[in-house]
Amino acid sequence: MSFLLKNLQFLIVLILTVRGVKADLEQREKVCDTNQQSAQFCDSKAKANDEETAKKPHIIFILADDLGFNDIGFRGSSEIPTPNIDALAFSGIILNRYYVNPICTPSRSALMTGKYPIHTGMQHTVLYGAEPRGLPLNEKLMPQYFNELGYSSHIAGKWHLGHYKRVYTPLYRGFSSHVGYWTGHHDYFDHTAMESGQWGLDIRDGMNVGYHRHGQYTTDLVTEESLRVISSHNSTTPLFLYVSHAAVHSGNPYDPLRAPDMDVSKLQNIQNFGRRKYAAMVSRLDDSVGRIVQQLQKQKMLNDSIIIFSTDNGGPAEGFNLNHASNWPLRGVKNTLWEGGVRGAGFLWSPRLKKPRRLADQTMHIVDWLPTLLTAIKGDEAVSNLTSANLDGISVWDSLSNDDVSPRKAILHNIDDIWGSAALTRSDWKVVVGTNYKGGWDGWYGPAGDRNPRSYNYKAVRSSLAGRSLTEIDMLPPLADVSRMRMESNIDCSARMSYLKEGIVCKPLETPCLFNIKDDPCEKYNLAHKYPSLLKALLDELQAINATVVAPTNKPLDPYGFPSKWGYTWTNFGDYEQRNDIIGNL
Repeated sequence: MSFLLKNLQFLIVLILTVRGVKADLEQREKVCDTNQQSAQFCDSKAKANDEETAKKPHIIFILADDLGFNDIGFRGSSEIPTPNIDALAFSGIILNRYYVNPICTPSRSALMTGKYPIHTGMQHTVLYGAEPRGLPLNEKLMPQYFNELGYSSHIAGKWHLGHYKRVYTPLYRGFSSHVGYWTGHHDYFDHTAMESGQWGLDIRDGMNVGYHRHGQYTTDLVTEESLRVISSHNSTTPLFLYVSHAAVHSGNPYDPLRAPDMDVSKLQNIQNFGRRKYAAMVSRLDDSVGRIVQQLQKQKMLNDSIIIFSTDNGGPAEGFNLNHASNWPLRGVKNTLWEGGVRGAGFLWSPRLKKPRRLADQTMHIVDWLPTLLTAIKGDEAVSNLTSANLDGISVWDSLSNDDVSPRKAILHNIDDIWGSAALTRSDWKVVVGTNYKGGWDGWYGPAGDRNPRSYNYKAVRSSLAGRSLTEIDMLPPLADVSRMRMESNIDCSARMSYLKEGIVCKPLETPCLFNIKDDPCEKYNLAHKYPSLLKALLDELQAINATVVAPTNKPLDPYGFPSKWGYTWTNFGDYEQRNDIIGNL
């Protein structure tokens, strides 16, 4: 009975959507065919649209930290209100087969370079504050590509790609300004970072320590800096703004999930207090997105913008890393190669998209953003100019915009020869070799939360800052589109094709596993024994890729970098030969 009701609901939404589209098309034809004056108006409007497209778009890349697949409204959840993020997602393209790397530093290096971490030496775990290394200096980064095309590039928030010498920090890698922090996490109010048994302040205004930022909630700090950049920007010049949030990564162990009390108190519907605090952090992140969209509209920049929202990796669920994210119903957590660790919650929004308001099944990896955005800026010419850069990324701009087949056929999730884990997806098939944490986080982690469509607050989407801004430019979708897209984006693993039931238990520490990710996105049915030839082909492909691996650049911690030696501040210790050199520069 529930199956019939679900399909009846989908049919009703489909009929309403088709009627709305048909009526809209008929109205446009009527206006443009009524008389010569209207026809001239339509021609001039089309010409204006062409001129708008010819402009270089402002690019706003919003990266959430450790956001779970099930922690966002546009993926079907009604538990945590995210009306601003949802307003953008439903008026843009929800990325359904979008992948990231399983943990922070590798994902960020892939985003900035357009290369798999295995080809930059950044594939193994994260970069630590006292580690004397960074993203290799011979790598050209995203802002440097954009700057050559006339962009002004800025970052607000987390860096985590190296700081032991100033040349590894954002201002030396293409960004004109940076307010944020250098390490992997910090406390949201006092901005100190506890790591490897060490403790020190980590907050920066450019190269200067931001002592005056004490007490300012990090999510708000990142937001205010983003608003400052937008409001002071000359909109005739294209802007690249990298909004790299701390949220919703856990902070220091003494109080890992920090959120303003008023935000926590609004979420009494969530019983688990840790989950409630996490949800409050997500809610504050959503407010940030709304304020940024509103500021873009105030500056008359929104219509010329491309906005990307992405998590850097899967969520740390059920206490992993002292956090309470949810990847339900996907398998695994952050820093695993299961879908819950690498399948990202993300969307692409822009008036330049030719076919928006849909769930996009085009395959994409975070490594693809660099060539994709360059194509959005310069067209196919940009891709042809990248042939000497040896990128792993592939431009999927045309595929996403036009709803065409993605040129990406395979995704390397990672190869970590130190931990003995690797995973590769080609077409609908995924091979998993080995696993992390000795299999301790290989399960399915919730909570599922409230996913009842009737609980979803569409009015909040319309009244949100982003919703109102999108209404001003006539881009906020009607309820029928929202209902359809939420239904389509809801992954249901309860009923699957009969052949999957032939699957056996996956024991990746003993033997490789094979999954059909299209039919079995929850990775419940290991079909390695059923398709041995396919398994061998994927293993051979993994082996061939492994022959191209650059050795991990990880280095032992340098005690000289401990913050206790530098006024209890995490700093660029490699630039100084003696402790006294830096005290006067703090």
